[in-house]
Amino acid sequence: MPEPVETHDPEGVDYGWVMQTTFVVTIVVGAPVVALIAWLVGVSLPTWAARAEFAIRVGAVVWFVVAVGVFLYARRMEEDSGTEETASKPEN
Repeated sequence: MPEPVETHDPEGVDYGWVMQTTFVVTIVVGAPVVALIAWLVGVSLPTWAARAEFAIRVGAVVWFVVAVGVFLYARRMEEDSGTEETASKPEN
């Protein structure tokens, strides 16, 4: 089996994971949320330009909320794993 070209062992929050997860969750959750908000608000979107502008405005808020949530989740998981490692090490 070939050896990996590069390995990654971050200290603290893995920002690469945060960015990738934010992207995927924003696409999966954000598209239905934008469509639902457009339907609930009843805003008229007659042209593609109006639809794109609405999606960008609402999508930016969705992206920000998802990014903050994913970062806080990653930070909490890092803190929890750090306390488990120190608690499991015997003191001499």
